[in-house]
Amino acid sequence: MKNATLTVTFNAEKLDALKFHMSRKDADLQEELNDTVQKLYEKYVPQATREYLDDKISREPKVRERPRRPDRAAASSEGSIHQEES
Repeated sequence: MKNATLTVTFNAEKLDALKFHMSRKDADLQEELNDTVQKLYEKYVPQATREYLDDKISREPKVRERPRRPDRAAASSEGSIHQEES
């Protein structure tokens, strides 16, 4: 399954203070937010639904990261295409 992005509005000065104090305690804001959303999920989504989704996710084929091919324009400008002379 693909992931979704959440957008949260929060006061910028408070966010700076939060990041500062979290960094002093070696805490990561992203990890804390992920943990909080996970706890909300577990609190509000019924157990049967969570089990169904966990099973569904585990059955999905793993998506491999494929290396990207170089851009054709970049490849030709770098001289990677050679012609043999007869």
